[in-house]
Amino acid sequence: MALSLTMLAPAVAQMPQPPEIAARAYVLLDVTTGQVLASKDPDAPVEPASLTKLMSAYLVFDALRAGKITLTQTFGVSERAWKTPGSRMFIEPRMQVPVEDLIKGMIVQSGNDATVALAEGVAGSVDRFVELMNQQAKALGMTATGYRNPEGLTAPGHITTARDLATLSTRLMNDFPQYVGYYSIQRYRYPGTPATNDTNRNLLLFRDPTVDGLKTGHTDAAGYCLVATARRPVPGLGDGPAGQRRLLSVMLGASSENARAAESQKLLNWGYTAFDTVRLLAANQPAAEPRVWKGKSDTVKLGRVEGVIVSVPAGEGSGLKSDVVRPDPLVAPLQKGQGVGTLRVTTAAGQSVVEVPLTVLETVEEAGIFGRAWDALRLWIQ
Repeated sequence: MALSLTMLAPAVAQMPQPPEIAARAYVLLDVTTGQVLASKDPDAPVEPASLTKLMSAYLVFDALRAGKITLTQTFGVSERAWKTPGSRMFIEPRMQVPVEDLIKGMIVQSGNDATVALAEGVAGSVDRFVELMNQQAKALGMTATGYRNPEGLTAPGHITTARDLATLSTRLMNDFPQYVGYYSIQRYRYPGTPATNDTNRNLLLFRDPTVDGLKTGHTDAAGYCLVATARRPVPGLGDGPAGQRRLLSVMLGASSENARAAESQKLLNWGYTAFDTVRLLAANQPAAEPRVWKGKSDTVKLGRVEGVIVSVPAGEGSGLKSDVVRPDPLVAPLQKGQGVGTLRVTTAAGQSVVEVPLTVLETVEEAGIFGRAWDALRLWIQ
């Protein structure tokens, strides 16, 4: 994700109006730019249902990355996992199931049994896993989220928001790109389980070839929910993945399985047509090279390692203006990656598009004693 959700203004002061969306709450996020393009009640507390499994997957992927578990090792199936109600992978206590199959069961079939088995295998117990879920939510800045179980069944205090789900989903994709391919699997079942239980509940995977995730959820209290993400090429951004724009929709409380898919599709399509994406700075391209005092270099390069891409209402990209707001004077040492200043982007009419934090692209070390003394004198004279 290019920018933190909490640091971004809306795309412009006067946003294009989204279509009517039949859901309790939603967020449409441009993951490529970090901008929220549309929302309805993004901070309203809601039940996450099986969208809870996004956090469960985050912890499982983190354990894989840390080498605490492997895809090929097996976990047993406890009585608790076997008896967990709701959607199932249909695993039983006599089984020893590979971690990778449990991951597929949790994601493709939304198996509550698979999720509990993973929780117990990763953390030793469900209670400890839930503690880790809440700790991770806090670390990700999900301030309105509280978990009570790993699978998403209704429980007092088990709540989240559309905004928090957008944050979690974005971090999941960015932090674990090697594992997010599981979310695009259309069909899977574990050998020996019912053949009719093999279809991913995310209908958009079968309707839109640009959609590659993420997760469905449903309980009577939560309604029908879907976090959907798509990636489509954008002219002018380049070839391959770098030239593609990713949008993410969080749809909560739709009336049916088909409605959540249709409303999510409507929102994604609107986001791609109502906004243009413009690359303002290439990766490591400086937005400014201001004067530095008391340093071995006289200037410092300010920009972003990943570059700067913004989304604007269709047709307004050619008139964008930008200026750098920064502290002055800048005094060495300045470390690579250190935050210094902001790139402020506006339309031709002066409407705010976004404010992008800038960082130091190349370290500027402190000068020797005579260089520092000379610059100190010059600063004093100024």
